Amino acid sequence: MQQPLVQEPFTLVMPGAAMSAAVHGGRAKCLQRLSRLELPVPTTVALSFDAVHGIATGRLPDVAKILSHFGAEPLLSVRPSSLDPDWGGPGAILNIGMNDALHRRLCAEVGEEAATRLFLRFIQSYAVHVSRLDPEPFDLPEHADAAALRAALDAYEYETDEEFPQDVGVQLKHVLNSMARAWEGTTARLLRQAKGAPANAGLGLVVQQMALGVGAGESGAGVISFIDPSTGMPRMSGRYLRQAQGRDALVAGSGGMYLTRDERGPSLEEQAPEIFARLAEAGALIRHALREEMQVEFTVSGGKLWIIDAVRVPRSSQATVRVAVGLAEDGIIRREEAVMRVQPSALSELLHRHVDPTAKRDCIVRGIAASPGAASGQIVFSAADAQASAARNEPCILVRRETAPEDIRGMHAAKAVLTVRGGITSHAAVIGRGLGLPCVVGASDLVIDRKRRVLIAPGGREFAEGEIITVDGTNGEILVGEPAMLEAALDDTFRTLLDWADGFRDIGVRANADTPTDATTARNFEAEGIGLCRTEHMFFERGRLGVMREMIFSNSPDDRREVLDRLLPMQRDDFRALFSIMVGRPVCIRLFDPPLHEFLPADKQGLRDLAEGLGLPLSDVTTRVEAMQEYNPMLGLRGVRLGVTVPEIYEMQARAIFEATVDINRDGDPVVPEVMIPLVSAMKEVELMKTRIDAVAAAVKVETGADFDYKLGVMVETPRAALRAADIAQHAAFLSFGTNDLTQMTYGLSRDDAGRFMSAYVNQGVYEEDPFHSLDIEGVGELLQIGAERGRVGRKDIVLSICGEHGGSRSAIAFCRKQAFNYVSCSPFRVPVARLHAAQLALQEKEPALFGK
Repeated sequence: MQQPLVQEPFTLVMPGAAMSAAVHGGRAKCLQRLSRLELPVPTTVALSFDAVHGIATGRLPDVAKILSHFGAEPLLSVRPSSLDPDWGGPGAILNIGMNDALHRRLCAEVGEEAATRLFLRFIQSYAVHVSRLDPEPFDLPEHADAAALRAALDAYEYETDEEFPQDVGVQLKHVLNSMARAWEGTTARLLRQAKGAPANAGLGLVVQQMALGVGAGESGAGVISFIDPSTGMPRMSGRYLRQAQGRDALVAGSGGMYLTRDERGPSLEEQAPEIFARLAEAGALIRHALREEMQVEFTVSGGKLWIIDAVRVPRSSQATVRVAVGLAEDGIIRREEAVMRVQPSALSELLHRHVDPTAKRDCIVRGIAASPGAASGQIVFSAADAQASAARNEPCILVRRETAPEDIRGMHAAKAVLTVRGGITSHAAVIGRGLGLPCVVGASDLVIDRKRRVLIAPGGREFAEGEIITVDGTNGEILVGEPAMLEAALDDTFRTLLDWADGFRDIGVRANADTPTDATTARNFEAEGIGLCRTEHMFFERGRLGVMREMIFSNSPDDRREVLDRLLPMQRDDFRALFSIMVGRPVCIRLFDPPLHEFLPADKQGLRDLAEGLGLPLSDVTTRVEAMQEYNPMLGLRGVRLGVTVPEIYEMQARAIFEATVDINRDGDPVVPEVMIPLVSAMKEVELMKTRIDAVAAAVKVETGADFDYKLGVMVETPRAALRAADIAQHAAFLSFGTNDLTQMTYGLSRDDAGRFMSAYVNQGVYEEDPFHSLDIEGVGELLQIGAERGRVGRKDIVLSICGEHGGSRSAIAFCRKQAFNYVSCSPFRVPVARLHAAQLALQEKEPALFGK
């Protein structure tokens, strides 16, 4: 059994030293690994997390003992070493040990100007970062001479009432104390916590012998990387600056030379080919041994190469995927590790355009980030205007108080959507994610002045219709103008990584897809089928809304059937297209769900147009529309309740599904459609629907002379359906939990209105997370668990899934795996992310020692 590591205050970094990143930080451990490769690393001492914490609380280590490792008149640097370099830390301090005596010696060895510049640089760092003095008196002069040095030393004495310290032990003690206390400060703690660090994250420090980089012979400093940080493609890049230290070569205007041959100027490869060759060899060795693409900091001193440090190359999401796949294909890491190295959020970024991180951002307002990606366009305030704008090839942003189903065509035409009201599962959010459309909802600080056609922002800023704004659906921000964008970046490595992920995951991933376009996207992202097709969206297509409204105003079942007969071939074509695109993969079709009044206009002009289209008096139309309004339509006449009271709609849809099935089965692989009944709360509802749908299936078989199979299932969206799942499952082949409505009904929250106060609830700890954004495992999850357990009692082979917007989240997938669900279903653009989540969860469970973070 491996013995726990004893934490000594400091450790000489040697190949066999007892060190770990958890004790000394990542930089210290990396330097030890470099030394094991027999690379030229300067003498280094590592201080542990505990030692640095002790320094911050007044317990200094034995500084003389630290210095004993560096010989007489040492020249040192101190750098931070946290567990994760992304957590940051205090800046490096170079040239510790510079004093009058060492300055005189270096003047003879490397020249007065070089030695003086080293001393001035240290005085500046020490004064500003250690003694916390105003930086202005210590700005580096253009000419490093005796007068400039005297002025800097005098300025220090004037500001502190004491001479600049000459003893290296005193200098080092104060540097260590300053860096330790900076890490423990409140500001530094909040900054690193924002980057994902725990509140008690430790800091190590590394004290290293300086390799000068100045003096006779080839001397300088540089940084080298071996990949393009934007794409991840192999490319040697960096800079080298003669007579320099640290990362000076990367400073703009420094005059550094290129590393490889370049027609724009001299290069290290040409000027010092032997050093360049050793550097390239070291880079390849580091890549294989550290199993990562590293950025190497190096110094050349009198023709000798020193490796000062190596850190993980900062990289884009595209490069992250390419590097992980490349390392695995080269046999450096396993495929399992490649899959675990990529954050699912990186895939999400690759799927969408996004604002360039370096672009200037003028934020108008913040809302809820409902659908990732970014887009710019002219402000429009109606779906019709969005369509007109698209017809003119003018990109537009659809701005609405909230969207309704009748806005669907405008959403298709717009580049992005912004709503004042709504939450993460509001209509705009759900449709936006399905379309891959950037969307920000719940921007409640905005006011829409419909008469003046102006958007009023906090502080009174106004943006008129036609002005350009940008919706950043990833961060939930609305920006002025059109900042620079980075395009979506999908390539073969993206697909390779997900192919590997599919080999490790143990739960299915389907897509919610309502249209052929959605289905094509789902298929391209390798969804295993359609887990939810919301058929009501099909009725808002051109030429159908009027027929739908005519059906609603019909006075008898026969009249309704006559009108629905005109919709039948349209629905049949819809389903045939979906079946053709999915080529044999399962398609789960939810029958009509929303209340009928959603298909009726709410404004006066819309009512006049409807009256004219139906040939009825405006007063009759207005009275009928008002009569259909409900106090709480989400709990009113919708879903299976419409199927029971207005059966003609479901009968038409069932016929369209089965006739499309017959058509497809004649031409290719047999299709077994899955028909799902929404908003069930009682077994009797399922019995009634099953009887009617079976009758339609039997009629289609007789009429066509063709046989086919289909599966009937239930969408569990009410708490009662979950509680009575054992009864319901006796009449269903599958149960699909609609977590959007189930969350709404369990909490008694309106998902369209909760955004107004949800931030306050989360900030005050009432809810840990927005339950519409992150599945509530304790409450809604318990209902899912009860429903699954009781469903299996009613039918042993029942197929279980979730199809709400939670379906693509890591916590929901983890829950579904634990409950042995068959699959999750999510928006098409979340399918790749869900596939990766599922694979990583399976690997964490299979190999917790390696991946159980």
